[in-house]
Amino acid sequence: MLKPNTYYFLLFLVSLYAFVRGRLDERIAAGTCILATFATNIVYTPSGSYAGVETGVLLVDLGALAAFTFLALRSDRFWPLWVAGLQLATAGAHAVKAVELDLMPQAYAAAARFWVYPIFLIIAAGTFRGARRRASSEKRHILT
Repeated sequence: MLKPNTYYFLLFLVSLYAFVRGRLDERIAAGTCILATFATNIVYTPSGSYAGVETGVLLVDLGALAAFTFLALRSDRFWPLWVAGLQLATAGAHAVKAVELDLMPQAYAAAARFWVYPIFLIIAAGTFRGARRRASSEKRHILT
């Protein structure tokens, strides 16, 4: 996994881009990532170190899944479906740990953290494509 500073830097860049260039969908997704990050920092128990099911992190991940699913169901874009699906995979890591208690803590932690990076990429791509689509539409509107 990437170092925490790298994670926060990517979160900042993607969120800034989404808030500056994105529509409401991109802003909701970025805001969900920000809220989930801060909530995870509050509920994570360093003494646990993913040795057992991280209940607090699980609840935060389920909240993010609910937000991303709500966004996917109301959006007219396709990318929120991918974000919700990847967040489901993150939540699934907690289910695997609950079933398989012998799962190595490093594997559990990696599975619970990995999918945020593709989520960032998808939010950035959705923001880029949406901004490009709006610019193209405005250009066509001016020419007609």
